[in-house]
Amino acid sequence: MPTVTLTVDGKQVSVPKGTTVLEAAWKAGAFVPTLCHDPELTKPGACRICVVEVKGARNLVASCVTDAVEGMVVETATPAVVEARKTILELLLDNHPEDCLTCHQAGDCKLQDYAYFYNVKPGAFGGEAHKYDLEDDNLFIVRNMNKCILCGKCLRACEEKQGRAVIDFAYRGFKTKVTTAMDKPLADSVCVSCGSCVAICPTGALTEKAMLGKARKWEIEKVRTTCPFCGVGCNFDLNVHQGKVLGVTSNAASPTNGRDMCVKGRFGVDYVHNPNRLTTPLIKKNGQFVESSWEEALDLVASKLGEIKGKYGSDSIAALSSARCTNEDNFVMQKFMRAGIGTNNVDHCART
Repeated sequence: MPTVTLTVDGKQVSVPKGTTVLEAAWKAGAFVPTLCHDPELTKPGACRICVVEVKGARNLVASCVTDAVEGMVVETATPAVVEARKTILELLLDNHPEDCLTCHQAGDCKLQDYAYFYNVKPGAFGGEAHKYDLEDDNLFIVRNMNKCILCGKCLRACEEKQGRAVIDFAYRGFKTKVTTAMDKPLADSVCVSCGSCVAICPTGALTEKAMLGKARKWEIEKVRTTCPFCGVGCNFDLNVHQGKVLGVTSNAASPTNGRDMCVKGRFGVDYVHNPNRLTTPLIKKNGQFVESSWEEALDLVASKLGEIKGKYGSDSIAALSSARCTNEDNFVMQKFMRAGIGTNNVDHCART
């Protein structure tokens, strides 16, 4: 693959042809902030906070949509670049709620991080600010459009990764917002609640309803595990606080699914602490279910299977396995039926 060599902040770096200036700058170790950029999505060049100075160019260029070329000289932190970034942040903050002290996303918000880094405070421009109502009609997602910075990552994730295109930009100018067709509530749209929009939002505009207000971001312990709902093997992070599972967040490093998850995997863990969840085996005695040990329960199952096999034969018994089990579990089940019980009556819930 042909390469190009450019200079970033006085440091030469070689990258494959077609690499953007942003990617080259990151490879060179330079700090270039981004809000609308994501390596898995198309590049709209919308937020312009990634601007850099290129020798010979008349204006500052958006590094995320500019290809690196041979001999290019790039500066990522000149006074003009820093001033442009600070101005963009000031404009965003002047139309952003000043509730970082109580915002659920505090500590994991790019807008907050960049404002701190560049020492930018709200109030530089003033003027009108949005006053949208909090949208909590969806079972799993809370939308606060007052905190939306119009980066477009959520709508691109919905269209490009999920193929749904449930949301898009509506209206114009200051009234522009991300919403559904005809500006209907999210619950009334064709949204399948996969949560890809939540996973990719850089601010507190989109949050998981189940975790809202339960713990601060820095108090949560991330525990990597595998989703139990099917055999695909998606990975995610359990969000644990004080020994309790609050919810799930996706992990871009997951080898099977990346940040993509279905509604069950992302929002279906509320059963863990449900008071109605069975935690011990139950055996019916005198018409009533009573708690028992695993040993007693398994002994009962084994004796009943033995009775049925002895009276009616092996083919009177059948097993139905599950897609929620691992391949190894399903293998053991069919081996138990064929070698242990002596029948080929084995089926699977996902076969149809």
